[in-house]
Amino acid sequence: MKSWCYVMDAGGRAVAVPLREAECHPPVAPFTWIHLDGRDEANLVWLRERSNIPRHAVSALTAVETRPRSEQIGEGELVNMRGLGRTPEDDPDKLVSIRIWAERGRLISVSMRTLDAIEAVRDKMEAGKIHDPGDLVAAFAMAITVKLDEDIAALGDEIDECETTLHAEQAFKMRRTVARVRSTAIAYRRFVVPQRHALEQMADVDAGWLEEDDRLHLREAADRFARMAEELEAVRERSALMHEQLTDLRAEQLENRTLLLAIVAVVFLPLTFITGLLGMNVDGIPGAHSPWAFAIVVLFCMLMAAAITYYFMRARWFKG
Repeated sequence: MKSWCYVMDAGGRAVAVPLREAECHPPVAPFTWIHLDGRDEANLVWLRERSNIPRHAVSALTAVETRPRSEQIGEGELVNMRGLGRTPEDDPDKLVSIRIWAERGRLISVSMRTLDAIEAVRDKMEAGKIHDPGDLVAAFAMAITVKLDEDIAALGDEIDECETTLHAEQAFKMRRTVARVRSTAIAYRRFVVPQRHALEQMADVDAGWLEEDDRLHLREAADRFARMAEELEAVRERSALMHEQLTDLRAEQLENRTLLLAIVAVVFLPLTFITGLLGMNVDGIPGAHSPWAFAIVVLFCMLMAAAITYYFMRARWFKG
């Protein structure tokens, strides 16, 4: 991830300039966007000493932990949003933050990790589709919803597939999938719900630099987040129900196997008694010197096992 700065010229075209030059443009240029890599100490020094924004806003922009919020500070607006990260191996959270300070003619964004949607926003800026801070905040909100909506829909598809192929033999594998989906849905909902409230709050801010079409776009993004929050809640509840069903299937499978073992034990219990009794090394065992004694004992044991098995089948102990 790197930092950049765009200044809009009189013709509405975004021109990339060095950060040190951007300090001279805000009073003259219609709009300036400065994006900073929060892991670069030099950027943080510039933000604290030369950005000319309130100290409270600087602290929020450089905070280690953030949650979605929108707060008006003087003539500017502090906005924190979360979206999918481009390098999940670089951060334990799948949703990374983008911290924004917006005021008339200028927007400063700070990110500690690479936001997946930031390139789409940057492309719109270079294409001349963003003309003021309101456009840029709305572009961030809409780009984040597009990326995140696909991921949330994929979570729902995974639960659909589990419900379609629900089977006791795959219960162990499915339980891991369902647990992962449920954990992800809970983690997403933790940020999606407050993000919706933050965008709704910003859409109602009394700021002259926020135009009516920007407010409409912010409300549209908030509606999308509301729908995603509902979808995440549905995924969480369906995952919990699916986990209960898988647990019941595993319990039923274990019960059937235990019953089968019990039946086998009952079938062989009298046979074991008979063979143990006839196997005693004492005089007087019936048929000890008869050539037909072994065949008779085997036949008797087979008939007894068949009779016991038939009894259990008539009693419907076997399930299938």
